[in-house]
Amino acid sequence: MTKANLRIAENRAFLYFRNEIIPALIGSGGIRLDKREGDHATPVGELPLRRILYRADRTERPVSGAGLPIEPIAPSDGWCDDVGSRDYNRPVTLPHAASCEKMWREDHAYDLCIVMGWNDLKPDSGRGSAIFLHLPTVTGFTEGCIALQERDLRRVLAQGLTSIIVEAP
Repeated sequence: MTKANLRIAENRAFLYFRNEIIPALIGSGGIRLDKREGDHATPVGELPLRRILYRADRTERPVSGAGLPIEPIAPSDGWCDDVGSRDYNRPVTLPHAASCEKMWREDHAYDLCIVMGWNDLKPDSGRGSAIFLHLPTVTGFTEGCIALQERDLRRVLAQGLTSIIVEAP
């Protein structure tokens, strides 16, 4: 297992991976121990990488040195963020009756998107959903995810990254 640590230094986030220090973006709500749906915070804890998604119409298929499953995103792909739905924190097909995030985005944030293990094995309603490792947004923050520049993200995936440990500030 190849792990990286996410730490805050001088009010900025960095991913410490092997002998590298890689600039990262986190949620506008900072890093929190008590992650809740909609707080825009990145949760403290170990976040295993589950699978890699990518926009095949915009970018090359990524390489995973850890052998993670790799799947293209389709326009009908969504992720349920409705705390009242039985599909909460699960991938869904759009349209869907519950509130869902669209995975096929106009911006480029999910052109390369890794599903991370947070509140996913047995979702606790309201504890937070859809924690991804993805590309940067234009705002300079995420909604609770972790973002890396594409060249950095591709490199750590190819070198076998399996999880990120988000450290409490």
